[in-house]
Amino acid sequence: MKKPPPKASKHAEGLVPAHGGYRKLKSFQVAQLCFDVTVRFCERYVDRRDRTHDQMVQAARSGAQNIAEGSKASGTSKKTELKLTNVARASLEELRLDYEDYLRQRRLEQWSREDPRRDELIARRCATADAVADWVEELHGRNGQRGHCGPSTKSSRSTKSTKSTRSTYRELAANAALVLIAVACSLLDRQIASLAAAFVENGGFTERLYRVRTKRRGHGPPQ
Repeated sequence: MKKPPPKASKHAEGLVPAHGGYRKLKSFQVAQLCFDVTVRFCERYVDRRDRTHDQMVQAARSGAQNIAEGSKASGTSKKTELKLTNVARASLEELRLDYEDYLRQRRLEQWSREDPRRDELIARRCATADAVADWVEELHGRNGQRGHCGPSTKSSRSTKSTKSTRSTYRELAANAALVLIAVACSLLDRQIASLAAAFVENGGFTERLYRVRTKRRGHGPPQ
């Protein structure tokens, strides 16, 4: 007796496409790095009794978590994926403002867009908070050496110059975090634009369901 052909799975027919691969997304990887760096920064430089401590950690966590949640939801709701990815982007923007406020309120330097240290950190392609911390320590050492170059003097002008030349760890760490946040935000901007275009072009779960059912009923190939 001839066996009937096996039924095609929903995944095979495209009803629920492959989804949930957020760990491979560059946006998730950088957002998660921002979270790890922020946790370390807050533990060292922000008083736990300060509300800003928890707000920064939660904003950083939200950035990574919403990318992951959106990716998992994308199988049945592209609209939800788009919404949650945008929430991740907004959370990282909130985090960016917190770091900028931290620097401004303490009269610490915020690097300009043209600052070569930004490109240097990006070129390092740090994958862990430890790697970022190592770079900050290296940069701090270079700044300290520049601050001590030249003849020794006890004048107040020289002392002031030395202090202004040597950046503090917290200043460098905050700016490093801002660089990583900028990278994550740029990646998310492109990801959101891509998701929006795909949603407009292909629709979501309801449209896929209609196409699959139409095909199964023999009314023609899916469009």
